[in-house]
Amino acid sequence: MTPRLHIEDLRRGEIATIVAIDRDRVDPENARQLHEMGFDEGVDVELLHRAPFGGDPIALRVGNMSVALRKRLARMVVVERAIAAE
Repeated sequence: MTPRLHIEDLRRGEIATIVAIDRDRVDPENARQLHEMGFDEGVDVELLHRAPFGGDPIALRVGNMSVALRKRLARMVVVERAIAAE
């Protein structure tokens, strides 16, 4: 089984699949905001870039969109790393 982690744990260029939104840590407004930006179960995300000096926000590719996300919200998105093709 692939270990679960949060988006902020990814390395630059790494692709992962969203497996859950941590409902215990997210309020309804932030959950709605994440959904509107395309953060849903089964969607692939790629970490594109981290801001300097603390890495907040981070830039991600979500489906076909590029979005910036604060680390506070990124901690609420649970992902599994994609298995590399051999």
